[in-house]
Amino acid sequence: MFSKIVFATGNKGKLKEAAEIFENTKVLSIKELDSTFDPDETGETFLQNVIIKAESAMDISVENAVLADDSGLVVPALNGQPGLYSARFSGKNATDEKNREKLLEMMRDIDDRSAYFCCRAVIMFPDETIISAEGRVYGKIGFKERGHNGFGYDPIFIPDGFDKTMAELSSEEKNRISHRGNAFRKLKEMVKCLQNSPK
Repeated sequence: MFSKIVFATGNKGKLKEAAEIFENTKVLSIKELDSTFDPDETGETFLQNVIIKAESAMDISVENAVLADDSGLVVPALNGQPGLYSARFSGKNATDEKNREKLLEMMRDIDDRSAYFCCRAVIMFPDETIISAEGRVYGKIGFKERGHNGFGYDPIFIPDGFDKTMAELSSEEKNRISHRGNAFRKLKEMVKCLQNSPK
């Protein structure tokens, strides 16, 4: 595994999650190298957006492998919203709290509350080789916020098989089932295979 990898995010929750999965690897935020990092996510899919992030981060990182992800909450009853726009769902000055409030309001009179988190993650190497993985976790939207051990939509998302929201789960439980955790573990195994393959 790498001794260090640059994660194209400034989100402390994501950094913590990545550090717990890529153990024995220093996970460095791109913001520590460039505090202005904020590429325009103009892609039309999660994969397109994550490659934009990875390429922009590689321009800064240069010598280190880059980890990047793009993820969102998909609600079929809302035609897939918030989807690609999950982080800025409530508008230009979106916050996690405002995003959750907007979604709960939109879901107020909807019976089908099924939803899933989707994460597309990539690792880009300095030679611009890319490996990619996708993770999903299915569940439903709750009726009110519960829990404090999470971020984003975690306090209103109840994963299948649980009566708790993602924000009520321990870090270990969340990493075991989360969309991002699933994608990162797949990437980790792919890197191991690459490193162990004959040259």
